Amino acid sequence: MTNLIVTPNPAPDENGRLLSITPESAGWTYVGFEVYRLKAGESFERETLGQEACLVLLSGRADIATKEERWTHVGGRMNVFEKTPPYSVYVPAGDRYEVTAATELELAVCLAPGAEAAEDRQGRRPARLIGPDSVGVEHRGSGSMARLVHNILPESEPADSLLVVEVFTPGGHWSSYPPHKHDQDALPDESLLEETYYFRVDPEQGFAVQRVYTDDRTLDETLVVRDREAVLVPKGYHPVSAPPGYDVYYLNVMAGPKRVWKFRNDPDHDWLMNPPSSSRQ
Repeated sequence: MTNLIVTPNPAPDENGRLLSITPESAGWTYVGFEVYRLKAGESFERETLGQEACLVLLSGRADIATKEERWTHVGGRMNVFEKTPPYSVYVPAGDRYEVTAATELELAVCLAPGAEAAEDRQGRRPARLIGPDSVGVEHRGSGSMARLVHNILPESEPADSLLVVEVFTPGGHWSSYPPHKHDQDALPDESLLEETYYFRVDPEQGFAVQRVYTDDRTLDETLVVRDREAVLVPKGYHPVSAPPGYDVYYLNVMAGPKRVWKFRNDPDHDWLMNPPSSSRQ
């Protein structure tokens, strides 16, 4: 079986890091992802070097500083399942950031290659705060395919490589559905994007189910994903199911050679986009 599930450490390391995905550990090129859990007063700092970063405050509040900016008491929701848009901070390549928790904090760090001109201040994007008012809220799908989407860093907003979005799937519903893929550099029809899913489940003893499969089934996995685990999607279709009684949250990070999200639905299930009237739910 392909090892697509990344489990968190039993306890945070000395910097508060619980989970880490690098291009090397994932066996791909573009996407990195980390999760930190800090107590109030704890802090850590990082140089971005050749990567850009999007710091997503999953829950809690923090003070965040870069080389040229500082934001105090950033954050709003104290639990992801409040379903309000998050605060995030974009940090370009060639910069640094320091995070100090003001409350108990769960922080996601989304990473991808930055611009080659990052060391040139005139050529790099500035660090910026992405507040809830800047997050696009979308109710996508209908019936048992309905879900809530927060577009944190979509392609319409400036970045070099990163695309970041979070999705709330009610119990008994499906998301990333109909199954779609984005693993071919074949624009304008499809873009090549690696992707990670970071899951939270409410109540936490529950689970989500995710399939990852290709047309030729050389990759064909059905995964049972627990709270705080991540899934690697190197290629193929990747639908998610939330079992009845358990709401499922996931944070998606995507990046590839071109910063465009263009997907193709599984032809076997594409009819779900326009079902017969008798099949509507």
